[in-house]
Amino acid sequence: MIRTASAAGSRTGKVVHGTGRRIRRATAAEGAGESGLAKLIELHALNSFGDMLITIALASTIFFSVPTGEARGRVALYLLITMAPFALLAPVIGPLLDRLPHGRRAAMAMAMLARAVLAWTMAGVIVGGGIALYPEALGVLVASKAYGVVRSVVVPRLLPSRLSLVKANSRVTLAGLLATGVAAGVGGLLHLIGPGWPLRGAFLVFVIGTLMAFHLPPAVDSAKGEQRAVLHAEVHGEGSHLIHHKPPPVKASLRAVGPSVILALRAMSAMKWLVGFLVMFLAFLLREEPIGGLQPTVALGLVALAAGTGNALGSVLGSWLRTRGPEATVTAMLLVAACATGAAALWYGVVTVVLVAAVAGMAASLGKLALDALIQRDVPEAVRTSAFARSETLMQLSWVAGGAVGILLPLNGKLGLSIAAGVVGLVLLWTLRSLLRVGPRRHPAAPRVA
Repeated sequence: MIRTASAAGSRTGKVVHGTGRRIRRATAAEGAGESGLAKLIELHALNSFGDMLITIALASTIFFSVPTGEARGRVALYLLITMAPFALLAPVIGPLLDRLPHGRRAAMAMAMLARAVLAWTMAGVIVGGGIALYPEALGVLVASKAYGVVRSVVVPRLLPSRLSLVKANSRVTLAGLLATGVAAGVGGLLHLIGPGWPLRGAFLVFVIGTLMAFHLPPAVDSAKGEQRAVLHAEVHGEGSHLIHHKPPPVKASLRAVGPSVILALRAMSAMKWLVGFLVMFLAFLLREEPIGGLQPTVALGLVALAAGTGNALGSVLGSWLRTRGPEATVTAMLLVAACATGAAALWYGVVTVVLVAAVAGMAASLGKLALDALIQRDVPEAVRTSAFARSETLMQLSWVAGGAVGILLPLNGKLGLSIAAGVVGLVLLWTLRSLLRVGPRRHPAAPRVA
C-alpha cells in the first residue's frame, strides 16, 4: 500500500509539473515571456480565480439562500450601493493613474491585498448574511474593478513586438476565463465543507497575487510622456485626425480620442448593458419561472455555461482577428446581439434564452477586443493610459445600469427581453449612422509603447 501510494504521488507530481510547464510555455509564447506579459497573464488568472471563489460564496448567501422577493431586494441594494463608487471611478481612478504613474504595481498589489483582508473578514460573517456583509462585498467589488482598470493600462506597457494589442488582451482574457472555470469547481468543493471556506481560499489566492504583483517588470511603472484623455470625438473644433500629430507645447491635459473610439465605446456600452441586464434578469426569472420544465439550478447552469462558452469563443476569435476595420467588427457584434435578443423575445424558450446568453457573451468579449484595437490605433501614446482607464470605467457603469434595470422589471420573459432588444436596437441604429459618417479606417496603428 505504501509503495502504491508513493507511486501514485509520484505520478501526480509529474502530471502537475508537466501541466505547469505547458502552461508556462503557452503564456510565454510569441515574446510574452521576454516582455513580461506572461507574468501579467498569470497574475490575471489568479485574480479571476479569487474573484470566482468570492462570487460563489456571496451567491449562496445573497441569492440562493433567501426567497426570490427578498433576494431581489438584497441584490438591488447591492447594486445601488455599487453605483456610487462606480460614478467616482471615472473622475478619480483615471486622473490618479495619470498623477501616480509609477505606482501601478503597488496599485495592483493593494487591490489584491484589500480583497484578501475583506475575504477573510467576510468568512466570519457569511453564515448570518447580515447587513454587515454588504459594505465588505462593496469593498471587494471596488478593489476588483480598480484592478481591472490598472490591468487595462498595463497591457500596452508589456506588449511584445510579435503581438498586437488585440491578441495580447485576448490572451489575458482567455487565461482569466480558464481560471474562472477551474475556480468554479474548486469553489463548489470548498462550499461543501462550509460557506466560509471559498472565502478562505480566496484569501490565500489574493495573498499570493499581492506578492506576484510586485514581481511584474519595471516597465509597468513607466509613464514617459503620458497625458490625460477625455472621451470626446473633437476638441475645439479640431478633427480627430489631428491627434496623430505632435502635441502642442501648451497645456495638453485634455485630448480627444477620435470618432471611431467614441463609436466603439457607445456600442460596447450597449453590449455591457445587455450583459448586466441578462445576468440579473435571467437569474431571477429562471429561478421563479424555469423554462422548458427544467429545474431552476439546471436552467441557470445552462445559461451560465452558454455565456461562459460565448465569452471564451469571443476571446479565441479575437486572437485570430486582424486589426483592420475594428469599427465594423464592433458594429457587427452589436448587430448580432440585437438580433439574438429580438429572437429570444419573439420565440421565448430554452433554445433562444441559451442562445442569447451565448451571443451576448461572445459579442461583449470580441467587441471589447475591437475597442482596445481602436484605442491602440487612434489614441496617441501620450494619452493612451487615461483613455484605457476611462473606457474601462464606462464599461463597468454600463453593466451596473443594465443589472439595475433587470432587477426592477417584472419577471416576464418576453417583456424583459423585448425591452432589452429595443434598447440595443436603438443604440445599433445610432452606431450604424456613426459608422457611415466615420467609415472604416485603415491607417497605421499608433506607435507602440517603448
